[in-house]
Amino acid sequence: MSLWTEWWFWMSAALALATLEVLVPGFISLGFAIGALVLGTLMLLGLSFSLPITLLIFAVLSLIAYIGMRYFFALPKGQVKHWDRDINE
Repeated sequence: MSLWTEWWFWMSAALALATLEVLVPGFISLGFAIGALVLGTLMLLGLSFSLPITLLIFAVLSLIAYIGMRYFFALPKGQVKHWDRDINE
């Protein structure tokens, strides 16, 4: 059995990517971590895919997670952050 068909591989990848997100914030790694977590959950439930389909599902899930986070965590439309004072003042 190949490594990419194992559910624990994708769960481990999700944990590693989430840890990377803590070290280097920016929501990029978190989108990939959510994609890997969902894919690992699908495989834990018994679904199995070939390598190209697995990578395609991972990419689509990661993109959906990234767009969802951008939508959920975005500033309300038309608002801009303004800094009135410097932290060093």
